[in-house]
Amino acid sequence: MNWFQENLHPTVGQTFEIDKIFYEGRTAFQKVLIFENGRFGRVLALDDIVQTTEADEFIYHEMLAHVPMVGHGAATHVLIIGGGDGGLLEEVLKHTVEHVTMVEIDREVVELCREHLPSISGAAFEDARANLIIADGTAFVAETDERFDVIIVDSTDPLGPGKVLFEPAFYGACRAILKTGGILATQSGVPFYQGSELVAAAASIRSVFSHAGFFVVAVPTYAGGFMTLGWASQDTDLAAADMGGLEQTVAALDLDTRYYNAAVHRAAFALPGYIAEAAQG
Repeated sequence: MNWFQENLHPTVGQTFEIDKIFYEGRTAFQKVLIFENGRFGRVLALDDIVQTTEADEFIYHEMLAHVPMVGHGAATHVLIIGGGDGGLLEEVLKHTVEHVTMVEIDREVVELCREHLPSISGAAFEDARANLIIADGTAFVAETDERFDVIIVDSTDPLGPGKVLFEPAFYGACRAILKTGGILATQSGVPFYQGSELVAAAASIRSVFSHAGFFVVAVPTYAGGFMTLGWASQDTDLAAADMGGLEQTVAALDLDTRYYNAAVHRAAFALPGYIAEAAQG
């Protein structure tokens, strides 16, 4: 029996039985493992940390995409930083957007996911509205002349190279390329295990944006209870937006989701006490 051991946190870990390995190797940037597990289906691990699984990716991707997209209400130009598996791109493209730019640093991860995890992205990469750019996301945000309604950062945890995606300089660059009313959304870890990371990220994002906060989602793969997803805007308070018409709005969009709905959207902003405290930065 072969097992994959994930040790993201210093005192706890989780294991996945490996039924079959589809790919194991290194890209120019990171170690990649794609394997089959009897409960989670195909699993993607980068640098020995599970990133996504076939079984529960829809939970994370639906919430990270639809909460800011529905909250904005009229996004036509969207930027995705990271997200090499294509799951977030697929969810954003369910909206009537004109153009989605996805910036991913590792071309090989995209190609491997398209080959071995095709159910996650579906036909997203073939959509005429999608533009995949292989580049460093921080450099793209700092240098682009484009402006976006929504920016979504589908990043790794704030460790090593990914740390820059949680710092004020990056948030400031995102603010500069958001249109009026624009919204930034980010993944912000599991605060039961990563409370200090959430405190640091909250302080950084609140130092840059007039409005900022967090909402929660429970993803089985990301062990430790609720995961926090961050949001920020200069002009829009996403948590205080009119929730009264959500049912009608979401029903009209006909998003074909398995986790996200109007009630979940509304409830996601109700933070447990320990998360609300850390989220103050």
